[in-house]
Amino acid sequence: MSVLEEMRIRSLGVIDDAVVELSPGFTAVTGETGAGKTMVVTSLGLLLGGRADPALVRVGAKAAVVEGRITVSEGDAAALRAEEAGAELDDGALLISRTVSAEGRSRAHLGGRSVPVGVLTELADELVAVHGQTDQQGLLKPARQRGALDRYAGDGVEVPHAKYAAAYRRLRAVATELDELTTRARERAQEADLLRFGLNEVAAVEPLPGEDVELAAEAERLGHAEALASAASLAHTALAGNPEDPESVDATTVVAAAGQALDGVRAHDPALAALADRVGEISILLADVSGELAGYADQLDADPLRLAAVEERRAALTALTRKYGEDIAAVLAWAQEGAGRLTELEGDDERIGELTAERDALRAELSVLGQALTDARTEAAARFADAVTEELASLAMPHARVSFAIRQTEAADEASGIDIGGRSVVYGPSGADEVELLLAPHPGAQPRQIAKGASGGELSRVMLAVEVVFAGSDPVPTYLFDEVDAGVGGKAAVEVGRRLAKLARSAQVVVVTHLPQVAAFADRQLLVEKTVDGSVTRSGVTVLEGEDRVRELSRMLAGQEDSETARAHAEELLATARADG
Repeated sequence: MSVLEEMRIRSLGVIDDAVVELSPGFTAVTGETGAGKTMVVTSLGLLLGGRADPALVRVGAKAAVVEGRITVSEGDAAALRAEEAGAELDDGALLISRTVSAEGRSRAHLGGRSVPVGVLTELADELVAVHGQTDQQGLLKPARQRGALDRYAGDGVEVPHAKYAAAYRRLRAVATELDELTTRARERAQEADLLRFGLNEVAAVEPLPGEDVELAAEAERLGHAEALASAASLAHTALAGNPEDPESVDATTVVAAAGQALDGVRAHDPALAALADRVGEISILLADVSGELAGYADQLDADPLRLAAVEERRAALTALTRKYGEDIAAVLAWAQEGAGRLTELEGDDERIGELTAERDALRAELSVLGQALTDARTEAAARFADAVTEELASLAMPHARVSFAIRQTEAADEASGIDIGGRSVVYGPSGADEVELLLAPHPGAQPRQIAKGASGGELSRVMLAVEVVFAGSDPVPTYLFDEVDAGVGGKAAVEVGRRLAKLARSAQVVVVTHLPQVAAFADRQLLVEKTVDGSVTRSGVTVLEGEDRVRELSRMLAGQEDSETARAHAEELLATARADG
């Protein structure tokens, strides 16, 4: 679980330079009126991306700075979002800082990186829920209310929600593909026509693999047939001699004479014998080449009709390579790919029919699952309302009632909605329900949005009751309450403290309070004190223990630290709190 370990506050309001150390459980912040307790809430608000007001900067200072250290679990939502922003964890902790200049400029840093203030706002939803007179977050957001109600409902909502989400994702995919097929029908038809034309052109020519290369070589040979024949004939005469000129000298005769000259003496020297062998090899080679030259000249085709046919075929192949590929191999590859694409395009009508049927089936399925979600949420909302109303009765709001409004928005037409309760309604990834938390503060009052139906002090108590009921199902790890005890005292104040302690069993709770009945239930009590010059310094925020805590509770009870009656009452409060714990 994430825990806000400490905050350092400099030049903010009455605080000059102070460190607020918080405990994992329940921390109460106390002090005399005007001592700067609410600056704790203000500081946390700045760390969470709240509005930067230059009026908060201490007089004479250039800027106010708030730094926070929050331990986070590896892999949780806050840690992942911070890493996306480029932040680095410091030994499992996330360091956050916010600077507000006297001129109104604001800077934010997260894990050693400068980030937009909006990133801190995103982290706020995952880290801290603030409930105070002026700064409300967390469960006052409708989207958060629906999510919290779903977690409170448990398997009743989780099971149909998982099935609904899967069907919704598939419907989105089907709708996207169907939309593409129908809206791009003209373009796809044009593409199919072009492919058919091209494939027909290729089919009409019927090119063979490597045919263009073979024909190019044949054309070159046929175009120079006379020159090739003449050259072959001259070469043959030079090697084998001219039968019509007995006195002509040819290479075969000369080499044969050389061989005969060497054969008579080769027995006397191995070196000369080797040379004689090589001359013999030359003689054989000359005879072979001479024979092949004679055959080449005889077989050479100089038919101009064949040349014309080759050039005509090459022209047909060139027409294909100009349009469909660099060579015939590329043309054949295009034709194969084009045939596959044409098959796909020609199957559009059938595919559109399949997708339309699947879409209608999925919308019908979503209607059933959406109705199941609505029913499960309605049942859970009733249980929730009864539990919160019971909590409020113990928090000096005996006549208040909390309820959920679960409603849907009419769809523009049947095609854009799903059927819930016989109506076509707008739907989304979490169903069709809009969930809103309502409060009727007294009998006869119309239920209104919580933020509008309660005063500041009542609002904090309502949110405390809500958080206590939601404890364990709502994942926010830290809760901060300001003025949660406004307008209450006596037994009701004890109940506020008891419920804060209950909430602290599953989350970190920080409370700014002036009631000793609340502070007595805290695991740690912090005292905020001003110095003589009216500022709060580093030594002005202290952890109270033992006798010091009894003295502060006595002051809160009677305004006198040394009153024996107040001391006895303070010790009794602490004993009661420990007994409850």
